Amino acid sequence: MDLNNPVTCANLEAAFAGESQANRKYLFFADLAKSLGHHELARLFRETANQETQHAFAHFRLLHPELVVEDPSALSQEQKDTLLSRCLQLAIEGETYEYEQMYPEFAAAARRERDSSAQAEFEEQIDESREHAGLFRKAAGNFGLLTAIEQHHAQQYGVALEALRGRGTAGVADQPAAGRWICRVCSMIYDPALGDPDSGIAPGTPFEAIPDDWECPICGTSKGSFMPYREPELQQQDREPELQRQGTL
Repeated sequence: MDLNNPVTCANLEAAFAGESQANRKYLFFADLAKSLGHHELARLFRETANQETQHAFAHFRLLHPELVVEDPSALSQEQKDTLLSRCLQLAIEGETYEYEQMYPEFAAAARRERDSSAQAEFEEQIDESREHAGLFRKAAGNFGLLTAIEQHHAQQYGVALEALRGRGTAGVADQPAAGRWICRVCSMIYDPALGDPDSGIAPGTPFEAIPDDWECPICGTSKGSFMPYREPELQQQDREPELQRQGTL
C-alpha cells in the first residue's frame, strides 16, 4: 500500500476508528444485555465485537507496516525493542494529543454550552490522558535502561564462554567504571551522563548526589542496593606453573 496517498490513508484512519468504536460499542451492548438476563444476545454482541477488532487490526497493519511481524522468533532483541519502542511512541503521541488538544477543546466547548457534566468528564480525561502519557514515557525510558542491562548480561555470558573454553577466568575489572553504579537486584546500571529524568535526577548528576530516598527505576529497590559497576572481564591465568610442568621454561 502507498502510504503517500493522502485520501487512502485518511480513509484507512476513518475505517480503523469506525471498527474500533464498533468494538467498544458492542462490548457495552453485551454488558447491558448480560445485566438484563439476555445471555444469548450478549454472546452475539461479544462475538461481533471480536470480529470488529480483527477488522480494525487489519486496517492498522496497513497504516503501520513497520509493526507487522511475520516471525517474532527470528527477531533479535534489538529489533524487538525497536518495535516496542515504536508502540510506546505512538501511545505517547495519542495520549499527549488527548490531554493537550482534544479534551481541552471539548471541555471548552462544554463550558460554552454550559454542559457541566460533559465538562467534568472531559476535564477528568485530561488528567487521565496526561497520566497515561507519563506512564508510556516511563516505559519507553525503561527500554533504554534495559538495553544497558542486556548489554551487561551479554558481556557476562561472553566472558563466561571464553572461560569455559579455557582461555582465562571469568571476573570483573579491577577498577570500577567511572561514575557508573549497578543494582544488585536487577542489574540496572546508573549512568551519570544520562541521570534518571523520570525520577527528577538530571543528566550529569553523580550517583553520590542522588537523594537517599531514590529508588531503582526498574525494580524499585533502594539506593543502598547499588554498588560501583565493574565491567565483566576475562582474566588471564598465570600459565608459568603449567609451563614449568611441561618443561618449556
